Amino acid sequence: MRFRKIHGAGNDFVLFTDPGPKDDTAWAKTAEQLCARRTGVGADGLVVSRPAEDDPAMLEVQCFNADGSVATMCGNALRCAAWAAHHDDGLGAANVRKLRMAGVVHEAVIDTDSVWVTAEVRAIEPRRLRTVINGQPTWFDSAHTGTEHVVAVVNNVDAIDTELVGRIVRHHERVAPLGTNVNFVQHLGGQALKIRTYERGVEAETLSCGSGAVAAVVIATMRGLVGKREVTVHNQAGEPLTVRPHERHPNRTAWVGGPVTYTFEGVLA
Repeated sequence: MRFRKIHGAGNDFVLFTDPGPKDDTAWAKTAEQLCARRTGVGADGLVVSRPAEDDPAMLEVQCFNADGSVATMCGNALRCAAWAAHHDDGLGAANVRKLRMAGVVHEAVIDTDSVWVTAEVRAIEPRRLRTVINGQPTWFDSAHTGTEHVVAVVNNVDAIDTELVGRIVRHHERVAPLGTNVNFVQHLGGQALKIRTYERGVEAETLSCGSGAVAAVVIATMRGLVGKREVTVHNQAGEPLTVRPHERHPNRTAWVGGPVTYTFEGVLA
């Protein structure tokens, strides 16, 4: 089977396009093997993209995390899948597509510089949990953006031990039994944020997280740090994502967009 290594703003995936019959158990095991940084291809997740059985014009996208678990929403995986489909079809700029992940339909727009996908904003809960960071009691708000996220607004994200604190909060009793993705967010002024994310399923800090960027903007907006318009979210990859309200459903849907980069391709022996 041929695969592509591709990343969305630093969030990297092993991508298979229309690989044949579904076998989620086998794909989960394959994700663990291929995503291993030292012994596999190395990636945050494995993505399988194929035409939907009930609508060939729609892409059915599955994302398996590095630990083999299934992601119910991964904005960067959707962006990478949309880019690959656009590239394979040889279409021009401003191509519009529909994708489905875990039963939820997402819109995608591919232009010359960025790939955009939609994320659905659901439950928001201020002060979901609290922990101590660098001796300072710190509250985390939660925002569901297709998957579980908590967000702490801090003065300096670079002063946070993201791996240590993220691992503790990810397993906090207030988010049991599913756990959560953990985001540390700094307001840079104006419509700009800086983010670091510990991702559940990867069990490590990732360079970028699409659904995390949306959660960060949702919480920053709730706190009055940014306005309800386009926000630039700076990440560890140095390839910012942009989040803006959906034009038709601004209170429940957001667009997240940014670069997608093809790295290499190969064939599984």
